[in-house]
Amino acid sequence: MAEKPRPTALTLHQQSKVLEVGFDNGETFRIPFELMRVCSPSAEVQGHGPGQEVLQTGKREVGIVGLESVGHYAVQPSFDDGHSSGIFSWDYLYFLGAQQDKLWRDYEARLAAAGRSRDAPMLQAAAGGSCGHQH
Repeated sequence: MAEKPRPTALTLHQQSKVLEVGFDNGETFRIPFELMRVCSPSAEVQGHGPGQEVLQTGKREVGIVGLESVGHYAVQPSFDDGHSSGIFSWDYLYFLGAQQDKLWRDYEARLAAAGRSRDAPMLQAAAGGSCGHQH
């Protein structure tokens, strides 16, 4: 079995609001903070089981105010909207980077199905999916 790619560089670009991640297989991804926030692997976003996902809105301008290492396998960003419970493993960051076009399309489809816009304020009990990644 092939080794999974591991990050060699992480750079927060505050002005453009992207996390640049370079991997040891030569690939580099620029993952928007908004995508990271709406696809956070936290229970707050993903729920505790299928169908419990919470559709995230109003995150277009979200920033990251901190990025902490979690062991040798992940990072935990602190977003400026107060969200800080998502632990982004190296595999999950690779998934976000490699699949971001599909994830954006899926997110926009869920917004449309819910009659919501990316910029709408969050609803307290909004359900209906986040980024489509199954845990």
